Formats: sequence, C-alpha cells, structure tokens
Amino acid sequence: MAWMMDEYAKLHGDTPAVVTGKPISLGGSPGREAATGRGVVYVYREAARALGLRPDSTRVAIQGFGNVGSWTARIMTQLGCKLVGLSNTSGAIHSEEGIDLDALARHLAEDGKLVEYPAAEPIADEELMALDCEVFIPAALGGAIHAGNADSVRARIVIEGANNPTTPAADEILAHKRVLIVPDILANAGGVVVSYFEWVQNLQHVGWDEHEVNNKLGARMRSAYRGVEERARRQEVTPRLAAYQLAIERVLEAMRLRGQGGFA
Repeated sequence: MAWMMDEYAKLHGDTPAVVTGKPISLGGSPGREAATGRGVVYVYREAARALGLRPDSTRVAIQGFGNVGSWTARIMTQLGCKLVGLSNTSGAIHSEEGIDLDALARHLAEDGKLVEYPAAEPIADEELMALDCEVFIPAALGGAIHAGNADSVRARIVIEGANNPTTPAADEILAHKRVLIVPDILANAGGVVVSYFEWVQNLQHVGWDEHEVNNKLGARMRSAYRGVEERARRQEVTPRLAAYQLAIERVLEAMRLRGQGGFA
C-alpha cells in the first residue's frame, strides 16, 4: 500500500489518503492489523450480553488462524474466554482445558505444525465445528458451514469472521436450531472501519493513538450490532436479513437524497 501511495504521489503530489493499510510511519493507523479480529470480539460481547453469557463461562472454537483468527483468539482469551478448538491449513486441535496461545506461538515459531502441538489433541477438521462450546467462529474459507455439516454445530453463537462462511441452506438449519448467527457483513467489518479511520486521520492531518482507535471502533461495532439486533427483533427476522435490510435502506436513502436512481 505504501508503494501504491508513492506511485500516485508521483502523478498527483503527496496524497496519503488515497489508500489505506499503510505502514504507521507513512500515515497508517495504529490498531489496523488487529481491527478485524477486535471487531469480532466486540460483537461477541454484545451477543453474549443478549444471551446472558459471561466471558469466563464461554468456550470458543475458531476455524482459521490467520490474521482474523489469531487476533480474535488472542483478544478473546485476554477477555477470559477459553479457547477449546483451533484449526489452520495443517489441521485442527482440541483441548478441553483450553489452548495456551503463548505456548502455541512458541511451538509454531520453532517450525512446529499446529496439529503437532503437544498440549492439545489433534482432531479431524469436521470435528472442530461439532465441539461442545458456546461460540464457534469460522474465520477461514467461504462455505465452511453447509447443509452437510450445519446440524453438527453445538455452539449457541456463530460469529462469521470469514466472508460467506455459511451457505443459505446452513443458515436455515442453524436458525431452526436457534443458533444466533452474527453475519459477516457486521461481524468482520472492523478492518474496514479502521481503514475508514485511517482515511479520516490522513484527510484531517491528525494521528490517533491505538487506545483512541480501539475505542472508536468499539463504539461503531456496538452501535451497528444494536441496530441490527433491534431490527431483527422488531421485524422478527434473522440478524443477517436485518443487516441486509439496514444496509440497503441506507444506500437507497442516500441515492434518494442525491436525486439518483429515479428516487427524486
């Protein structure tokens, strides 16, 4: 992103706001790297509140240990949750006592594979989402939860860290099981929100510290979640449908106010 900014600057002058995701020393925003995972945790806290679930009684399984999954795991465990299942491209592991992320990080730094981590039990990939836990977070590939495996999900809450991890058929199965799904359009928006914060800081020639960025992100994510939650309850629809309704209405309203799309 720094290279893209630099190439644009050769043509149009110094314009740091033209791209986001830059290094902090070149106008990037503190907190951007962890923002998507942190956003997942913020919506977990709202969903848990609605279900009367406390962090110290929350067992979490996370599918995927890239940027989103690793930051989500780190922040969830700092909050007091117990990470009982985890997977990456090498396979999946399970520990009823909880996975120690510091010890796991040391194991991975020594070129160890996730499935070779000695303090947890290797399990088949399909067993991960069937673990007995309160929260399952798909943070890897699209279509991970489908008609063939949705019925095996035992979590009370599914928070979509990945894009499109749940197929429409699986959505219906989980709704019938009364599993609360926090949809991707809401759950993994933290990274985009902090990219917006980076753009704002660049335009205003100001710099916020990480604490301020995280607080602003939390306020945005909580407000968005509560708006979706209220719409879902009022319309008696799923949070996914409520999120789509709100998003489309806002776009249409903006178009109408600008006299676009035949709404004038």
